[in-house]
Amino acid sequence: MFVAHPLVRENAIESRLYQEVIVGNAAKGNTLVVAPTALGKTVIAILLAAHRLAKFPESKILMISTTRPLVNQHAASFKKFLKAGEGEVNVFTGHTPPEERDALWKKSKIVCATPQVIENDLISGRYPLADVSLVIFDEAHRCTGDYPYSFIAKKYREAALQPLILALTASPGGEEEKIGEVCEKLFIENIEVRTERDPDVRPYIKGIEIEWRSVELPEDFEKIKLLLESVLKERLENLKKLGAVRSSNINIPKKELLVLRGKLQEELAKAQPAPELYIALSQVAACINVAHAIELLETQGLTTLAKYFKRVQKGSSKAVKNLLGEVKFMRAVRITENLSQQMHHPKLDVLAEIVEKEKGKQMIVFSQYRDSAQKIVERLDKIDGIKPVRFVGQASKEEDKGLTQKQQLDILEKFRSCEYNVLVATSVGEEGLDIPKVDLVIFYEPIPSEIRSIQRRGRTGRSRAGRVIVLMTKKTRDEWFYWSSFRKEKRMHSVLESLKNKYYKPLYLKEKEQKQLQDFFEKSYNIIVDSRELSSAVARELLEFGIISKPRRLEVGDYILSDRVCVERKTAEDFLQSIVDKRLLEQVLRLRQTFQRPVLIIEGEGLYSKRDIHPNAIRGALAAIAVDFGVPILFTKDEKETAAMIASIVRREHEEREGEVQIRGEKRVLSLEEQQEYVVAGLPKVNITIARRLLEEFKSVQGIFNASEEELEKVRGIGRKIAEEIRKVIASRYER
Repeated sequence: MFVAHPLVRENAIESRLYQEVIVGNAAKGNTLVVAPTALGKTVIAILLAAHRLAKFPESKILMISTTRPLVNQHAASFKKFLKAGEGEVNVFTGHTPPEERDALWKKSKIVCATPQVIENDLISGRYPLADVSLVIFDEAHRCTGDYPYSFIAKKYREAALQPLILALTASPGGEEEKIGEVCEKLFIENIEVRTERDPDVRPYIKGIEIEWRSVELPEDFEKIKLLLESVLKERLENLKKLGAVRSSNINIPKKELLVLRGKLQEELAKAQPAPELYIALSQVAACINVAHAIELLETQGLTTLAKYFKRVQKGSSKAVKNLLGEVKFMRAVRITENLSQQMHHPKLDVLAEIVEKEKGKQMIVFSQYRDSAQKIVERLDKIDGIKPVRFVGQASKEEDKGLTQKQQLDILEKFRSCEYNVLVATSVGEEGLDIPKVDLVIFYEPIPSEIRSIQRRGRTGRSRAGRVIVLMTKKTRDEWFYWSSFRKEKRMHSVLESLKNKYYKPLYLKEKEQKQLQDFFEKSYNIIVDSRELSSAVARELLEFGIISKPRRLEVGDYILSDRVCVERKTAEDFLQSIVDKRLLEQVLRLRQTFQRPVLIIEGEGLYSKRDIHPNAIRGALAAIAVDFGVPILFTKDEKETAAMIASIVRREHEEREGEVQIRGEKRVLSLEEQQEYVVAGLPKVNITIARRLLEEFKSVQGIFNASEEELEKVRGIGRKIAEEIRKVIASRYER
């Protein structure tokens, strides 16, 4: 029996009662659907889309997915199941040019897109969401922190005439607080949960058989482990003496160390941090490095560990230098280097045995690390009849080049057609990919995340019964990670059961008692924003103040607010780095020369604690910017405060200046004095301050060029060496 609907193709979608019930409930209000992979969450989205298009024929549907392959996959599903006209289903990704998106939006009924593209288009005011009757958020568990889903949902709810939100996930997490955050940010009013245990779902579950294979850690591995554990223990003892940790137990989770590092960095940002904080932070950094090394040894093997040690040895931090001076640590490094070409992790042999035994089946092997994935492919490639392929993300990491979207799709297509029969995937293969004929999924290692475990398992048991094999090393982090994931998943099911059919009353329903800065903006304004700034939250926050950011690649500055004001935004880390690489004053000079009223915003705390730069050097740079260049410096706490500051400047420029304010990106005409300063500041070792002193002394550029070395040396800030270099540049014959 198939779904009968005027907008759904005949005999295309099998009728399932639980799907129709969910669609019926989702049509009444914003809904989060939580269901295992293979229960047809995409079909639920398509059926709800058909319902909305039938109810609002002039409207559009927007489906947002986390990756390009998923976006293309969903677009193909809409074309397959819905009666959409030619060109009415379109894909918006970073590969779709902005001007092309404008035209496509107008003629589309269904748009499948990545969140970053929609976010940027909303910030730029490229097209309205008023006529969108349904937004579908795939992999909704991603909607935490600053992920674009939250921003898009908010803008959609504000703009749409007939808004409705559908959020889909197989695993929203095990904490009620986290699930609540997803619901709040997506304005969820209803939660629809289906598990394998539900009677209306059970007939459609193909079943997944899970088994565990354990291996012993080899004796040589144990030697390295003991050395590393000894190094870790010593540093934890030091941290305990400093009062940073309560226990020096070497089984401390890496996550706990990362949290501790964050807290210590916050303390360092205070005005007068205790000297012990620097010591504690260095010790924590070393602990994180060593704990990660132990994890790689236990779960991945010597090859991956050896590559990690090489990366550590390239580091220049105090923590790394101390580690490299530690006898036990360097002994562990040497043993690893000597054995890495001769030995591999015993899991690799067990994996090869399993794959050879299951020959003829389609398999996915999940590995946490790219180095291990490469090693696995090399090992499996030696087995007759096995055609493995590595499947990783698009980002390139050092010597490891990522896959392009085209390469990813090509690999998946060849895997579907059995040209490859073993897909060795990192985390990129966990979410959403439609690979229906997978007989066996193998975890090369357990992972502590219940969300990722569920997603990995979900690659099998789709159109037929499946199997999962988890490889574990006894008495190591492998076992900890497995039980951690197991407990979290159990807790997640318990929380979801308690939330079944529960309606939320999110924060957006509460009345705002206090007027905010946004309330003072009745009109919208356009500004020019450097396109590279769109990745920050500032442009997103500016939209809250009625400011539309028109992206353009800017040579000078980040935010052009009017014909005279331009803002250069630097995080505290960026500011310090530009001092180190000597770009700072050059950038400020160009800003000063291009705009009448330049402004520098330094965003974030810890300016004097983030890097090993003497406070006097930082103060000197700030003084030069403010006094020598005459550029005002504004300090903000975070991206939200930066946006509020920019919004206030925009308001002053547009509302308190008479006449129409023009926004341009062209360079302004310099005054004669500024042109003279610019020419002289081009001489070697001459900044704007010394340029002004020279001009005051010699009265003209020509006078400076005619001056002797002795005369130049009379100017404060110019010694014999600088005078020689200036004369050399002026007097030397030009030969190209």
